[in-house]
Amino acid sequence: MKIIDFRFRPNTPDAVAGMLNHKVFGDMFELFNYAERANPQELDDIVNDLRAMNVVKGVVTSRDAETTYGLTSGDQGVLALMQKHPDLFIGFAGVDPHKGMKAVYGLNKMVLEHGMKGVATDPYLARIPADHAKYYPIYSKCCELNIPIVITTGPATLVKNAVMEDAHPKHIDRVACDFPDLKIVISHGCYPWVNEVIMVVHRHKNVFMEISEYEETPFSEGYIKAANTLIGDKMIFASASPFLDFKKQIALYKSLAFKKDVLENIMYNNAAKLLGITN
Repeated sequence: MKIIDFRFRPNTPDAVAGMLNHKVFGDMFELFNYAERANPQELDDIVNDLRAMNVVKGVVTSRDAETTYGLTSGDQGVLALMQKHPDLFIGFAGVDPHKGMKAVYGLNKMVLEHGMKGVATDPYLARIPADHAKYYPIYSKCCELNIPIVITTGPATLVKNAVMEDAHPKHIDRVACDFPDLKIVISHGCYPWVNEVIMVVHRHKNVFMEISEYEETPFSEGYIKAANTLIGDKMIFASASPFLDFKKQIALYKSLAFKKDVLENIMYNNAAKLLGITN
C-alpha cells in the first residue's frame, strides 16, 4: 500500500534540537516528554526509512508566525528539502495573515517560481480565527492558483496567549461557505471538537481532514466511526513527524478499526486526489 504523509518534517538533529528549545512550543514538548522520544537521524537515513515504509510523498508544511510570536518563515528550509529530494517532498508555504499583501505576493512567488504546491496557516499562532478578513486575500490567491491550504488546529497546549476558540471548526465552516472552490485540509482534527468538525468535513465537498496526534485521545473513536460511515473519502493520513515517529504512526493506522478500503483511501487515495497525483 502506497502512503502519502500529509504532515511530515524530517527528524534531523537540527530539527530535533530546535524542537527541544522552541520558544513557543518548548513547554508543550516538555509536557509530552519529547526529549525521551526524540530519535534524530541524518536526512539520507530518513529518506531510506520513508521509502522502506512505502511513503511515496511527504508534505512538508512551513510556518510563518512572525507578527505574533517572532517565528519567521520556514519556507527556505522546506525549499532545501524539495531541492534535495524533489520526487519525495512536497512543500507548502507558510503564511502570516497579518502581513497583508506581502504574504500574498510571497505565496505567489513560492508557488510559481519555486514549485510549492500549497499553503499552511495556523489560527492559534495568528491569534485570529480562520474566518477573519485578514485571511481572505490568501484564500482568494489559493483559489486562483488552484492549490490547497492546510489550516492547523488542535489545542495548542501550553502555547501562551493562544485561545482555543480561534481554532473552532465553525470558523472553517464559514470559510468553506465563502470559498467553495478552496481546497481546505484541517490539520489535527480541530480537537477536541470531534463531532463538530466531522460535520464540517461531511457537509462541504472542499474540506478534508487529518487527525494527527489525536488518533487515540478521548472521543477519538468518533473520527474512526466517521471515516467508516461518512467521510472515508475526506480523511488523510498525517504522521506529525518529528513530534511523533512516522513509522509508529503508520503501524497505528493499520491497527485502528478502519475498513480496508477506507484505510487505503486515508493512507493514499484521498491525498493523491487532492494533490493531483495520478500515478
